[in-house]
Amino acid sequence: MRSRKSSSTPPLLTEQASLPWHPPGLVAGVDEAGRGPLAGPVVAAAVILDDLHPIAGLDDSKKLTAARREKLYDEIRAKALCCSIAEASVEEIDQLNILQATLLAMRRAVLGLRLKPVRVMVDGNRLPTLDVPAEAIIKGDSLVKSISAASILAKVHRDRWCEQVHVEFPHYGFAGHKGYGTAVHMEALRTHGACVYHRRSFAPVAQSLQVGPLTTTAV
Repeated sequence: MRSRKSSSTPPLLTEQASLPWHPPGLVAGVDEAGRGPLAGPVVAAAVILDDLHPIAGLDDSKKLTAARREKLYDEIRAKALCCSIAEASVEEIDQLNILQATLLAMRRAVLGLRLKPVRVMVDGNRLPTLDVPAEAIIKGDSLVKSISAASILAKVHRDRWCEQVHVEFPHYGFAGHKGYGTAVHMEALRTHGACVYHRRSFAPVAQSLQVGPLTTTAV
C-alpha cells in the first residue's frame, strides 16, 4: 500500500556496505513485526544471544504457536546477553511511510542495546542507518538464531499491544486479527470508522475516513 512521505524528513539509508570478513565480537540480530497491519506501531527488536546459554527451539515467529512464542519470549529475555524492543508510532508511519518507519524502529532497537555489537544482521533486504557493519539476510528469521529471537520478541510485544487495545476498542476485534485487514476488521472499519490507532496513510483506512461510519436511519 502506498503511503505519504514527509518532504521535510530525510529518508533513512537503505543500503550499507558489509565487510568481506567478520570482526570478532558481539553480533546482534534484528527483526520487525507489524508492517502489514492497518493499525498500531511497527515494532522492532534487537538481540545479542549468549553462546554459553543456548535457547532451544528458536525459529521464525510465524512458524511458532502463540503459546510457544510466549515461553520463548521469557527465555530470551532471561538468557540473552542483552535485547532491546523499539517502536515507530502510527504518526511516524503516516509521516514517513511504513518502510522508513520500520527502518527507524530497527535503528532504535539497535541503539537501545545495553552492549554495542560489532556487527548487525537484519532480516530482509533493507538496512537501517547504523554506525556498525550490517548485513541484510533474506529469510534470516529462519536461518539466524539471533534474528529468530528478535522476531519472537517483536511479535509478542506487538500482539500484547493488540490485546491491550482490544480492551479499549473491543468492537474492532484487535485481539483476534492483530490489526490485519481481515473481513472482521474491514467490516468494523465500515461500521465504526477509524480509531486513533489506525494508520491513516493505508488505503483501507483512508477509504473508511472518506465514507465515514455507517449510521441507521430512524423510522
